[in-house]
Amino acid sequence: MSGSVTRRCRCRDENGKDLGSKCPKLSQRSHGAWRLRQELEPTAEGNRRIFRRQGYETQTAAQGDLDKVRGLLGLGEGSKEDAEAVSAMLDALDKDEPIPDYEETARKLRSGQNLVENLTIGEWLDRWQAQESHRRATELSYESHVRLYLKPKIGDVRVDRLTVSHISEMFAKINDDNDRIVATNDDRRALKARIKNTRSRAEKHVLRGQLDQLAPFRRPVGPTSQARIHATLRAAMNDAIAEQKTTFNAAMHYTVSAKPPKPLVWTPERVEEWQRTGKRPGPVMVWTPEQAGIFLDYVAIHDPEWEALWHLAVKRGPRRGELAGLPWTEHSALDATVTISTQLTEVDWEVVEGEPKSEAGERVIPLDDETNGHFQTRKARQAERRLKLGPAWVDSGRVFTLEDGSALRPSSISDRFERLCKAAGLPPIRLHDLRHTAATLMLAAGIDMKVIQETLGHSQIQTTANLYTSVLPKVAREAAEKTTALIPRTPARAPTRTLGYPSGTPKIHTTNSEVREMAGA
Repeated sequence: MSGSVTRRCRCRDENGKDLGSKCPKLSQRSHGAWRLRQELEPTAEGNRRIFRRQGYETQTAAQGDLDKVRGLLGLGEGSKEDAEAVSAMLDALDKDEPIPDYEETARKLRSGQNLVENLTIGEWLDRWQAQESHRRATELSYESHVRLYLKPKIGDVRVDRLTVSHISEMFAKINDDNDRIVATNDDRRALKARIKNTRSRAEKHVLRGQLDQLAPFRRPVGPTSQARIHATLRAAMNDAIAEQKTTFNAAMHYTVSAKPPKPLVWTPERVEEWQRTGKRPGPVMVWTPEQAGIFLDYVAIHDPEWEALWHLAVKRGPRRGELAGLPWTEHSALDATVTISTQLTEVDWEVVEGEPKSEAGERVIPLDDETNGHFQTRKARQAERRLKLGPAWVDSGRVFTLEDGSALRPSSISDRFERLCKAAGLPPIRLHDLRHTAATLMLAAGIDMKVIQETLGHSQIQTTANLYTSVLPKVAREAAEKTTALIPRTPARAPTRTLGYPSGTPKIHTTNSEVREMAGA
């Protein structure tokens, strides 16, 4: 079967005809793009199939993909059925979809898997639950595990591409949700206590209204429940292997952790290992002060429009929805504060405005002079753009908006942050990890834990201490030196050869017989 790599462009002649590979400008390296073409096995009906890819910047890149395609077609040599299966797989690929891995495709052929069916975890779980063997004993638990956790968090992942990392990230998100559940439950308990202790009917009425606005009491997903969710996924993947949907059960290689992951600092050693292997040391990572400074210096040059947002996020750690929902009415340039009173969240792609996630979430955050200055610059730029756009300006009243003034989608902040981190060459962290970073930086600066709790909007100080702070290596080292300095020491004495102890030093009794002998003396 024939194949080729050619260079073409979109230039047209004076009659409007596509010049393609005949354009005289193709002698210039920067003109046109490379494309590949490979003949595939015809369909069962005898229809011709051709694999095409275009847009390659170099001939080497195009030839590399052509070699991959030919390698896959080689898997079908000697078997017409395998040859047709590989050709069907290649023919079904989207134009931007990567060419399948050779070894993975070979494994699928050996196990008799369908090469064309790109079954997702969500689709497989729906089929799996519908099986009669699962309806009697475990229907309710399977249904809740699938509906609440597995499909929302990993449902879009292909069955044959599920990895241990996907599962690890899923349980990290579950533990993040636990933090929110605990905070809301604490707020409900506090309101109920105030209702019980007050004698004023009017105040009771107000407090009950506040209680009704909170989410209902929920139990966090504890270690036992997480183990059951894991078991459900493991069972579903075992059956997927039995039905030849995949050859690997990632759930068999993951162990549910009894505790949420502790934030880890990006130390030089961890950064070096990440650069070498591409693997993050943990799901929750924290920047050092130096790394945070590099990020802020980078956005000052490459993202000045959002500089106020990034300074607020790095230094004070508000939640993503609180950043997106912050109105200008809640910024005081005179007092250098912002008041968190609302947030934007996304529900089924719809942006919804609501109150902060807990009563403690409504708070006043002091700003440093630099951040407050960026807010004022942001306001001036917005005013200029409002005048320029005129009637096209959308007056959302938000501090951080799109260019036309309309409100931000919270997920767009995460997407932008990820791109900036990568462009700045920094070790990766999630946008939410800026809360960990801000808390850790405040702790390193000697800020009282109660102040950090109130700045982050936590209901309990234990949440701040246990989940959102990491000890920076420099701070830990200073603590160790200060502890050592408290211990009084005498100058070292010259050692003697008598029993290996310095002269005048009593022998240390380490065995049970020596201790008993000493006690009876």
